[in-house]
Amino acid sequence: MRSRRATAVVLLAALASLSFAAPARADDIPALTTPGSPTVLTNEPHQLTLTWTPAAWAGEPTGDGPISYEVQVPLGPHVYRLLGTTTATTLTLTDLAPGTTYRIAVAARAPGGYSDSSATTTVRTAAGRATVSYRNLDWSPTNNQIQYVLQVTNTGDRPLDLSTVRVRYHLRFEGGNTSLVTNCDWAALGCDQVRQTVQFFVPPGYPTPDTTVPGWVELAFTGGTLAPGASTGPIQLRHHRHSWSDIDERDDPSWLGSGQWTENERITLDVDGVREFGDTSS
Repeated sequence: MRSRRATAVVLLAALASLSFAAPARADDIPALTTPGSPTVLTNEPHQLTLTWTPAAWAGEPTGDGPISYEVQVPLGPHVYRLLGTTTATTLTLTDLAPGTTYRIAVAARAPGGYSDSSATTTVRTAAGRATVSYRNLDWSPTNNQIQYVLQVTNTGDRPLDLSTVRVRYHLRFEGGNTSLVTNCDWAALGCDQVRQTVQFFVPPGYPTPDTTVPGWVELAFTGGTLAPGASTGPIQLRHHRHSWSDIDERDDPSWLGSGQWTENERITLDVDGVREFGDTSS
């Protein structure tokens, strides 16, 4: 029987996602053939149903027990985020973020054997009840301000109560400096209809000079309703530190360098506490 020795390393990813890493060994030869890359059978706002061609034993001797499959999001060499497991060749993934792009692969496992990961399939989940459009207004990602425009659009088939919507622009505070002043420079619906709060999450061992603190700026609305297909119109936002010191935006999950309008899936949107757009760990 073939056997594989591997050391598993568990990584804590954003929003409590689990990632697993197994170091490659020169004498590790896959005992199972590589399964086919996943094919999308159904695509809905919060779930995908995938199928793939099965793996098989690559030669003799074969192992015992059933072959199972791990559906993964590759994060780097030999590192991935696990989305689900099955002994079948079809799986429905739930709790996915709508309107979000995922790169998905499949790997086979069995007692005494394993396979390489398949080629990845890139798929964007169907939009949920609302989406967020984004435009970067800042010519420099390392000056003393963060400047961008957001717009929320109702992509559902019912009126959307804006008081139930929460939009989060995700960023990282360098050097443990969580000071941030939020400004609304202009909004089509009126800046008085927009509320901004800053939330951050202090890591263990804080503070140290090189500490990076994750957090977000959350937008909420005092009220209003969007008809299906309607949008809030542009909301122009600007943030800076109390000291007006420089801010490096390049490691902020929600920052994009392009100055064009785009549906930025690294900005998240919840309606009544349910994720309807975006995923920072996809």
